[in-house]
Amino acid sequence: MFNTLFEHLEKSGLDIHAAEIIHDGETVLHKCFNGDIRRPVYSITKSVTSTAFSLACDDGLLSPDARLSDFLESRYKTLMSDDFIKLSFHRFLTMTAGRFPFRPSGDNWCESILSLDTDHTDDSFHYSNIPAYLVGVAVENAAGGDLSSYLNKRLWEPLGISPPPFQTSPEGHFYGATGMELTVNELALLGKFYLDSGSINGKQIISKAAMNRLVTPFVKTNEKDSYGYFFRVADDHFSMSGKWGQRCMVYPEKKLVAAYLSHQPERSKELCDVFEDCLSDLQIEI
Repeated sequence: MFNTLFEHLEKSGLDIHAAEIIHDGETVLHKCFNGDIRRPVYSITKSVTSTAFSLACDDGLLSPDARLSDFLESRYKTLMSDDFIKLSFHRFLTMTAGRFPFRPSGDNWCESILSLDTDHTDDSFHYSNIPAYLVGVAVENAAGGDLSSYLNKRLWEPLGISPPPFQTSPEGHFYGATGMELTVNELALLGKFYLDSGSINGKQIISKAAMNRLVTPFVKTNEKDSYGYFFRVADDHFSMSGKWGQRCMVYPEKKLVAAYLSHQPERSKELCDVFEDCLSDLQIEI
């Protein structure tokens, strides 16, 4: 069945850097074509940011209903509209806080974002890097230190993963939306962590309630799936997704995690479809 998967990829002209599949706690596939190295995972970073938010909720620092504006620096208060001030973390985490530009810009991202003329009464789904950046900044401020250190202690160390490279804003905040690098094994380990409802070797790192909230289908996207807290949610699985063919798919009922890294700027959706189609057959034979 693994041969069928790679034959299909080769026939389609879809190259990947690496893939790993974990079933029922066991690694059943680990294949690297261009070295087992860290590569950009783009918007998978968003799922890591929502995980940091969940950790902060468990620590009693935040809640989904809390106003994100309360956790931004006071020097930005005069730039905040009344509608922005009212927005909860839930609205940002589900991409329903208004139609932002795709990415932040300028020498001070917080200042430029808060200066935008954005309709925050619009609660439909609008995908953007800006909500994830703002969530990352707010979690960082709530935790009282840089978010990378918080994640190192609370997530990466328990997973046995060395601190991954990440991007910061001009102000020095963790970007939160993109800029992180992981190996395919590290991505698969992260997927297994979510499959195990936030536990590692029997120790609960994040509460099950917080983990379930991450992958609850709160809002329909503009595609064929739904959106949780920076996770894409389909009928039988949820996933972390990067823009150019980086993905980790978690099938809870089938105890299956499938991660792959690639660089397919034009065909990432097609690549995802190939994996999903092959996985549906693969699960029967494992």
